[in-house]
Amino acid sequence: MLKLIIVLMLIGVLVSLFSGLFFLYRDRTGDRLVKALTLRIALSIAIFIVLLLSYRFGLIPGYGH
Repeated sequence: MLKLIIVLMLIGVLVSLFSGLFFLYRDRTGDRLVKALTLRIALSIAIFIVLLLSYRFGLIPGYGH
């Protein structure tokens, strides 16, 4: 279940990154570009937190354990 969540979040990061690239070329004001890249940053931070918490609670085994 955890792997599925991480993979879906990584796919969300990639989709947001490419939509930001699309909006960079198509959008004149840049509002959608900022929203897409903000979503990418938020998802990246969420992935990092999920991985840290998963390691802390023993869902991900560490090296040497």
